[in-house]
Amino acid sequence: MGRFRDALAQPGLAAVAEVKRRSPSAGDLRPDADPAALAAAFDRSGAAAVSILVDERFAGSIGDLAAARSASALPLLAKGFFSTERHLDEVRGAGADAALLILRDLDDRSAARLLAHAAQIGLDALVEAHDAAELRRAVELGADPIGVNARDLSTFAIDRETQLRLVADAPRDRVVIAESAIHSRAQGAAAELAGADAVLVGTALMRAADPGARLREIVSRPLVKVCGLTRDEDVAVAAEAGADLCGFVLEPASPRAARSVLPVPETTLSVAVFVGEAEETHADLVQLYEQEDGRVRGRDAVLLREGEQVAMVVDLPWEAGDPHHLERARAVEGRLVLAGALGQENVRQAIAAARPWAVDASSSLETAPGIKDHDRVRAFVGAVRGQGAG
Repeated sequence: MGRFRDALAQPGLAAVAEVKRRSPSAGDLRPDADPAALAAAFDRSGAAAVSILVDERFAGSIGDLAAARSASALPLLAKGFFSTERHLDEVRGAGADAALLILRDLDDRSAARLLAHAAQIGLDALVEAHDAAELRRAVELGADPIGVNARDLSTFAIDRETQLRLVADAPRDRVVIAESAIHSRAQGAAAELAGADAVLVGTALMRAADPGARLREIVSRPLVKVCGLTRDEDVAVAAEAGADLCGFVLEPASPRAARSVLPVPETTLSVAVFVGEAEETHADLVQLYEQEDGRVRGRDAVLLREGEQVAMVVDLPWEAGDPHHLERARAVEGRLVLAGALGQENVRQAIAAARPWAVDASSSLETAPGIKDHDRVRAFVGAVRGQGAG
């Protein structure tokens, strides 16, 4: 495998940052985009690779690829509508490490021929699918990496649910990239939890005043979960403050019990919290605690997506402390959600000690059980992001 594929196969969620001046669906995005300056900025901001649109329909050119190559050592993906060996030779010569092959436009024979030629010239091929039939074709062709595009290139319609389902269905021995419609940390996390190794982010970066800073924001960890929400106005403040996950306790015995999972913005994920047994829910994720006799909940929990564990929640015993809390958290392998007595004052120290994938706060952000103090919510999110005291 080549540099592009290997760069995305590292632990954690990788980001492919895209340079594109315009989009057929959105029009002009950044007409004055400088591929060299942007590639260098993305390199500094944590991108694993850079995607360059070389097609004139996106106001791109092969020259943009060469400019990016001169400014960054990151693997470069050439994006266009490639159908011949000559196209691949051209982008390889301009410095590309990978090229996009769109199955919508290629039959299996043509795709196999281009895959073989790409391998021969040392070029990774990102084979793109946008429906189940194309995903099956990509797998049968031996494609690795595989891109799953949320956008239908014929209608430009976005379907995130189908994208996540296809990502989850892709073989785990292939590198999988979720393409299009990633505008927030939570949307990237949704792709990650479905099984994506990387996300490709373009429009969100091109529309940002500082594309590098926007990239850092989207890929930054830990995520922030505000739990015990019971009111729409508190959900709105949590999302506005920058929370990624909104938690709703569906255990009737809890003092923070919510009647249901409330609507959340599309840039945020909802989490239904259960004790003992999970019920059917439209939430994006489920947080499940064990039932413990005489208490509202057991100690720790698992985070589930479609019934599959995707993270471990290390919490405190119900209404009790534990001097070994962070020590237990540090011992977790895989994704860690750190919960239990976290607030503005101590969350930075807890993050430094345990390096969690997400942090979870509830009671410390309240004026009464289930009623959030908006200033505390904002201060907590700011502290996690390094923007406030604590």
